[in-house]
Amino acid sequence: MQKIRIASFNVALDRTTPGALAAEIESGSPQLYHLAAMVQQVRPDILLLNEFDHGGEASDTRHLTAFAARYLAAGKEGIEYPHRYLTPVNTGLAGPLALNGGAVPVLPQDGLGFGAFHGQYGFAMLSRFPLETTRLRTFRRFLWQNMPGARLPRCDGQSYYCPEVLAFLPLSSKNHVDLPVRLPDGRLLHLLACHPAPPIDEGPERRNSCRNHDELRLWHDYIQPGRGDYLIDDQGRQGGLAPGSDFVILGDLNADPADGNGYRSRIRALLADPLLNQEVSRGRLRPASEGARRLRPLEPRRGPARLWTHVNGLRLDYVLPSAGLEALASGVHWPAPEQDESGWFWRRNGRPARRSQGSDHRLVWVDIAL
Repeated sequence: MQKIRIASFNVALDRTTPGALAAEIESGSPQLYHLAAMVQQVRPDILLLNEFDHGGEASDTRHLTAFAARYLAAGKEGIEYPHRYLTPVNTGLAGPLALNGGAVPVLPQDGLGFGAFHGQYGFAMLSRFPLETTRLRTFRRFLWQNMPGARLPRCDGQSYYCPEVLAFLPLSSKNHVDLPVRLPDGRLLHLLACHPAPPIDEGPERRNSCRNHDELRLWHDYIQPGRGDYLIDDQGRQGGLAPGSDFVILGDLNADPADGNGYRSRIRALLADPLLNQEVSRGRLRPASEGARRLRPLEPRRGPARLWTHVNGLRLDYVLPSAGLEALASGVHWPAPEQDESGWFWRRNGRPARRSQGSDHRLVWVDIAL
């Protein structure tokens, strides 16, 4: 049976200064070679890269092109991705005011999305199949306050954000992108990609947990017929996904259904939605690995260890196909310590390898039948 493999990988290629990643791609580094070798081993046909720094907009794709050509396509096991999309993001983009209402915004905390410079923690899509960019929809500028019943943060009974801030603060900390891809069998598959805010570094107002909750809700509303009618994309088009469309929600969602600091009810509701392939979201085809089983996290966890995708013992990274797509197999690229001949994943003391060896996240993949 013919199949395609779809993957999401938080590659941890965020750097502290603008242009640093582009320069590193030019000069080379062990992390870049290790990440490329991991992708070459799994060989996804469609790959979302989270935490891939860029200039913030989609205009300059040179270092994404260089990464694909010099690393992913290099060597005997090289894999070509002729179709690429660099996603414009909100990270490190300052608004007219500080988020606390002050006159002077200070990065990273006052970016429309957390970031020290515009494009930090960005993301990109790579594909072996044509990307239908003329049908692209993005929700980068959709205001958080325009979501009906938004879970806006509150503190001491009052709104955490003043009205002047809510007038420009978008919901998406980076972007929400509906990027259709034309599959070899002629079908159009909607890639629904995002990277919500992590529910950390917050006070009693839980501003990042609230944002993560509603960023997940945006896609949940988008796929439900009629429920996303309020959404207006950056191109001015209103409404959600057309009923009956094939889709895959993918990305580092920064939400674990059993553990972590966020509002777990939202990721649970998304995973339980019958519009998703339940074998992948909650059943026998949930992506898993032997390496995750061997992890000993620093904090007690309740969720099944085999499903973890992060070295802290959390399931954060997802590839969630719609119910109309037949899933054949899935996995998390994380070998057991004795199988890790490369030393990319484990140190000799049995702890996960340093980020410089690869990433603190693991590549997640799902095979879909054509």
